[in-house]
Amino acid sequence: MCLMSCAGNQSGNLGVTAATLSSCHASPNCVCSDCDSTKHQIDPFILAVPALQAWQAVHEQITALSRTRIISFSDHYLHAECRSAVFGFVDDLELHLRPEEGIIAVRSAARLGYYDFGVNRKRIETLRSALRQEGVVR
Repeated sequence: MCLMSCAGNQSGNLGVTAATLSSCHASPNCVCSDCDSTKHQIDPFILAVPALQAWQAVHEQITALSRTRIISFSDHYLHAECRSAVFGFVDDLELHLRPEEGIIAVRSAARLGYYDFGVNRKRIETLRSALRQEGVVR
């Protein structure tokens, strides 16, 4: 029962609107490459390979993440739920492929709580590092 309450409800603040990912709320438990706020801003993934190849590599990397379930996947958008190991807190991970810009916009946000102890930023940077090692992003 406790684990279910730690999941929280899926935010209505998901998806792509006007070609951008949703901005973060005021709490410091979210990072987004489309945010202007310094505390929430994180760089998008800059593609080093053709967009479709990069998108497939991203899908494979996210599929391999522990405690992560892909909720939706299309030609340009991916949404996954990432659960914490101990309490099962859920974070929403979103990626938006923008081939014309040569980037993948990223957003990772906690559903509950105020602080995330840097978990969402670390998740994006770990994913970036893995994709760099594959030569997919710069």
